[in-house]
Amino acid sequence: MQLELSPQQLEIQLHARKFARELMAPVAPIHDREGSFPLELLREAHKQGFLTPLIPKQYGGSEIGCLGACIQAEELASACMGIYVSIFVSTLALYPIVRFGTQEQKQRFLKPFCQGFSLASYCLSEKDAGSDPSSMKTLALPRGDHYLLNGTKMWITNGGYADLYVVFATRDPALKHRGILALIVPSSLEGVKPGEPIDKMGQRASNTTPVTFKEVRVPVENLLGGEEEGFKKAMAALDVTRPIIASGAVGLARSAMELASSYASRRVQFGVPIAQHGAVQTMLADMGISVSAARLMVWRAAWLADKGLKNTKEAAEAKAFSADAAMKVTTDAVQIYGGMGYTKWHPVEKLMRDAKVIQIYEGTAQIMRRIVAREMVREHS
Repeated sequence: MQLELSPQQLEIQLHARKFARELMAPVAPIHDREGSFPLELLREAHKQGFLTPLIPKQYGGSEIGCLGACIQAEELASACMGIYVSIFVSTLALYPIVRFGTQEQKQRFLKPFCQGFSLASYCLSEKDAGSDPSSMKTLALPRGDHYLLNGTKMWITNGGYADLYVVFATRDPALKHRGILALIVPSSLEGVKPGEPIDKMGQRASNTTPVTFKEVRVPVENLLGGEEEGFKKAMAALDVTRPIIASGAVGLARSAMELASSYASRRVQFGVPIAQHGAVQTMLADMGISVSAARLMVWRAAWLADKGLKNTKEAAEAKAFSADAAMKVTTDAVQIYGGMGYTKWHPVEKLMRDAKVIQIYEGTAQIMRRIVAREMVREHS
């Protein structure tokens, strides 16, 4: 694995950094404060290719690979994790089509998504089915030429704006994992109804809603893979997308580290900048260590994905470590700022609020450790 970025990867990094600094950063505090959705910014992000990093070029995508997407993610998330996750979630939704869709499905769904502005959402979680998707209640019953879809999905990013949903449902709850299938559901189908936006602690620029499916007739040709393969496909997709969201955590943590380092160099107590005090130096050093280690873990998991190698353990390790690092680094940044850090006068309190949910979505910190332990036992038994 090469640790030096290629010319193409450097170009990806600089492109994302320019977009983040010039377009995302100036509006991030406004959308955080208002809890508003940056629709026009998302349009521009789509135009610049940030919504299609894993879609092959033959369908109009950027096709920069998982590592390229991670490099891109760190830069975008450094400006605002809430805006970035709104960009990212279309990749989460569309990658299962890239990986498991038929040629007809790719032509019908990927090509139009790339050609004109569109958003997609990934519908797995429910109110009572989060870490345990096998307990989902959303039903997809076969009815000849269509599936009849009924149920409500929860915590759906871009839920109120998506043109396309990838929905995981069950044919029979008693079948648990074996009953789960995946359906591609256009938002235009009758019976699809997003709920009101959820007022969240952090990542407030992202639109998060429930989405209800009531007697929705989904054509059988929108079935993604086989009827008994839905759960496997959901998990396989997460092995590729988890490093990308973990890289977002790295970007967020990096911003907190940079802000804290700068503030500690300016803030004077006991006659010297607090950066000269040993206790603060230790905190800053731990921030740097965490950010560097998280980035390397992310890059390794992404490199394995791009090589087509199994990366389930590495993806879970990267997600768990990066999310925990982001929470610790942002909390310590607030501590270094002191009372100022606890106010909305400075950006570190937003970073701390934005960091928390990364330990929850795309697999909780506890589930990630469960996956790591399971894979370790398999490797050594």
